[in-house]
Amino acid sequence: MITLQILGPLYDIAFLILLLVIGLVIIILLAKVLLFVLPAAIVAVVVWFLTGSVFWAGIAFLVVALLSLLRR
Repeated sequence: MITLQILGPLYDIAFLILLLVIGLVIIILLAKVLLFVLPAAIVAVVVWFLTGSVFWAGIAFLVVALLSLLRR
């Protein structure tokens, strides 16, 4: 009986730490994806405003995304 009373809070703390680590990993991955996509999205929006063509905006997005991949 005593071991269950002692281990109960320890399990809670262990799961809390595990969930915090998982949450931090997800936030870091989302930030990296956002930093990867943001320049390409900005260029695509500029091209879309200048040309009015979604096709050329998509091409610009893909080119900048590919250049970002090749740079890494």
